[in-house]
Amino acid sequence: MKIWVAMMVVLGLVAGNAKSVAAQGDAAQGAGGPMKVGIVGMVHGHIEGFLNKSNLTPAGGILSRPDVELVGVVESDEKLFDTYASRYHLAASLRFGSIAEMVEHARPRVILAFTATSEHRRVVEESAALGVHVMVEKPLATSYADALAIAAAAKKHNVHVLVDLETTWYASTAEAFRLLQDGALGPILKTVVRDGHAGPKQIGVQPEFLAWLTDPVQNGAGALFDFGCYGANLMTALLHGEKPLSVMAVTKHIQPELYPNVDDEAEMILNYKNAVSIIQASWNWPFGVKQMDVYGRTGYAKTIDPVQVEVRKAKEAAAQTVEGAALRAPYDDPLHYMAAVLKGEISEDDSLSSLKTNVTVMEILDAARQSAQSGKAVTLPLPVK
Repeated sequence: MKIWVAMMVVLGLVAGNAKSVAAQGDAAQGAGGPMKVGIVGMVHGHIEGFLNKSNLTPAGGILSRPDVELVGVVESDEKLFDTYASRYHLAASLRFGSIAEMVEHARPRVILAFTATSEHRRVVEESAALGVHVMVEKPLATSYADALAIAAAAKKHNVHVLVDLETTWYASTAEAFRLLQDGALGPILKTVVRDGHAGPKQIGVQPEFLAWLTDPVQNGAGALFDFGCYGANLMTALLHGEKPLSVMAVTKHIQPELYPNVDDEAEMILNYKNAVSIIQASWNWPFGVKQMDVYGRTGYAKTIDPVQVEVRKAKEAAAQTVEGAALRAPYDDPLHYMAAVLKGEISEDDSLSSLKTNVTVMEILDAARQSAQSGKAVTLPLPVK
């Protein structure tokens, strides 16, 4: 139990005293009822993983679990809504023309955003003004300025904004964090984080998803933002929110015929006072990769997949492969986690999902984009515009 609590501390997941502010519809929902959620946007391919059980929602998809109720959808593309409605048997009455209309009539407590990343600021600002909490898919925004605006809106209206990253719900991620916090690896020296796949076109993402993923305005970048966010997120949480002193990045167009407008390969070096992080983001690997190597002074932990971790400690002849313990609610699933935050059962301040952590992630990614463009290291903090 002591080890588990220690891991939760380093992830920022221990219970806090803060009480969530009830959003519109809380009274109708009742303390014991399902969490009412609304969806805004259907152009992000991860919506499939929330409607169905997947690595994104290990506890089950929205439509098949008793703790969540889908009460509305805002999607301007009627044909796209109809496609999902037919596939998942969604009633036509679930579709609304705007966030304001959905909130007025359906009273969601939480909005799940599956828009292009460039729309996250608008969705949060509109939702927050109506007293509704928001969860967006990674990354938080397309710029540090937008991330700060999102944080300002959340603070002004006293709502929670969380960011969902798949690796947050990996047992292997939790095990690597636990080993470091428990002192089994010694003080942290370095991480190497690899995330990516063969490329959005090659793996056949939905056409509406591909359209904005390959747009530098709507996505902020290509692989740099799409997959670089994972490493920045993990390192920020491992270091309890510490920012790097500088960021250096190189981006490449290895397949310009497929991705003429955005990078498909990105390498970042985050320089901290006492550590370094190397982040490799790619749309060119032959298969999907989500791996993190954590090096301490007396050992390392390398996540192999969502469950397995390779561990080797000083004076040991060889590495061992262990399995991370199954995560327990509410730390096992984004919707469980959001519900616990809203009930005031946990404080998300320094967690992988927290707004605080992910504002720093956006500062890192924005600096990386600037570095790739200039060919020079960019120092932090970035100037606030």
